[in-house]
Amino acid sequence: MMLKKIAVLGAGTMGHGIAESFAIHGYEVNLFDNDATRLAIAKEEIEAELELLALEKFIEPGVVQSILNRITLVTDLKQCVIDRDYVIEATFEEIGLKQELFKTLDELCPPHTILASNTSTLQLSEMTKYVSVERKEKVIVNHWYNPAHLMPIVELSYFGNMPDSTYGQIEKLYESIDKTTVKVLKDIPGLIANRIAQAIAREVFSLIEMGAAAPEDIDKALQAGPAFRYATTGHLEIADLGGLDIWYTSVNNILKDIESTTEPSKLLKEKVNEGKLGIKTGEGFYKYEAEEVLLTKERFNKRLINQLKAMKKMAEIR
Repeated sequence: MMLKKIAVLGAGTMGHGIAESFAIHGYEVNLFDNDATRLAIAKEEIEAELELLALEKFIEPGVVQSILNRITLVTDLKQCVIDRDYVIEATFEEIGLKQELFKTLDELCPPHTILASNTSTLQLSEMTKYVSVERKEKVIVNHWYNPAHLMPIVELSYFGNMPDSTYGQIEKLYESIDKTTVKVLKDIPGLIANRIAQAIAREVFSLIEMGAAAPEDIDKALQAGPAFRYATTGHLEIADLGGLDIWYTSVNNILKDIESTTEPSKLLKEKVNEGKLGIKTGEGFYKYEAEEVLLTKERFNKRLINQLKAMKKMAEIR
């Protein structure tokens, strides 16, 4: 069967963007939160993000209101999920909370409903501990990246609990909203993309700690170097194009000096302890004036929108 009716649980940073993504592509979405104020804020955030997409000519200005109309705000969980085909939870990363939520969803949802979690750190088998045997075949991890309405990746779990036909339905659902799916074969913390990102982050923080370069130059090195290629090409293809013998020699020469700690960066810990949490506190590795915060976020989103445009063009070349 086709998955048509969507529900998203949690109207925070990730949840509102997930709901927005489906609504943009014509799906009717119930967005749940037990906080009515949070729901109202989420609707405002979605509208602002859609207006920016229209301004950047990624969607037509005339469709903004119709997209908003496809999102129904709900504070009653039963009402939200009672007729849904696909339910995504984007709640706090707390195992007890998710176990109770999935147990409740198993009871409230129709037998055919597929349940999904946006987690990248909690085990699927643990989250579904109190779910019926029949429903366990219809539960998946679908990990989105922030901002969800712009980042094209969704990681999907393929851990042996689900028939291929059900997995295929979910894959087609994400294809219909222009998402790039990654089939994750092992239930490992961080899944795939986050583990790659953390490996890069560990070395970036280490380079700052050793004084190898200023933060802005380290960011420039990543943007104009590896990340420039990664925007269009995966690492394994890059290795093939460069020559595996060259990569072997490079790894053999450099790897022993690369940061290998299993502890968080001391510098990162200091920043957190000092309350320098980034843009939300006005300072992290960079400083942010209060009047520049919204503009900084908008510029970031504009860059992602332009990358999406470029990605569509690149698909024609591949």
